[in-house]
Amino acid sequence: MAHRGSLNSKGVWAAGGVAVAVLALTAVAMFNGSDGGGDDGAAGKKASASAGRTASGAPAPTYTMPDNWTEPAKWAALPRGERSDKYGSQVGFPHTAEGAMGLALAANSTAVQAGGRSAVDERLRTYNSYLATADRSTQAAKAVELGGIDVDKDFHQQAGVTPEQDLPSGAYMRNTPVGYKVIKAAPDEVSAWLLARVSTKTAETAKESVTYTVTVVGVRWEAGDWKLSVETTAKAQDQAQGQAAPEAVAPGDAAFNAAGWTAIREAS
Repeated sequence: MAHRGSLNSKGVWAAGGVAVAVLALTAVAMFNGSDGGGDDGAAGKKASASAGRTASGAPAPTYTMPDNWTEPAKWAALPRGERSDKYGSQVGFPHTAEGAMGLALAANSTAVQAGGRSAVDERLRTYNSYLATADRSTQAAKAVELGGIDVDKDFHQQAGVTPEQDLPSGAYMRNTPVGYKVIKAAPDEVSAWLLARVSTKTAETAKESVTYTVTVVGVRWEAGDWKLSVETTAKAQDQAQGQAAPEAVAPGDAAFNAAGWTAIREAS
């Protein structure tokens, strides 16, 4: 059964939409002034507001998985990156719309867990591996790091330990994209709705909390690979204006097909 768990919406968004959170924090840093590249003030303000709307949008409402399985009408085996970079991230995606979605899948597949990566680790990995060059700066990287620190503090509190202590055995927050719906695809820019399953446990014996989130993501082709982009995500938000967001439902629910989702089957 999938449902809204005990974590509040802040906790849900801490686990899910990591790439969107990185974009939002980067956009805010750009608008407030950075020492690196980026758009001018007006463009930074627009991107910040747009990415902020994505990151703060309401998570999926309370949801219960139906008993009967309905086969998704559309499946996509998204390509993996051709190699791993020094941060352990898949990179080198094909210059196709499917390659763009493969990048979106990789950038949004995250796991914070006991004995493994922290939220700081995951957010900085996403920043370093997947963010467009124009969006990088010392200030933006610091904002991303500080955002991750806040998430780690919140999750440790939810798990009943202090930030200095290790997470309890079996504790985790995982974000797993399970579907997408393209908004607009051009040769060098692709925007889409991304559906993700967010699962959280605060200890080995704790009950798992599962919810589904919908975010907008925009990626662009840069220097031989797809990259997350503040500007392209802002465009994606504009393109999505006036459209009803696809319903946040799990694959196997008949409403998944009605919403127009394509289920993700990652290539082997």
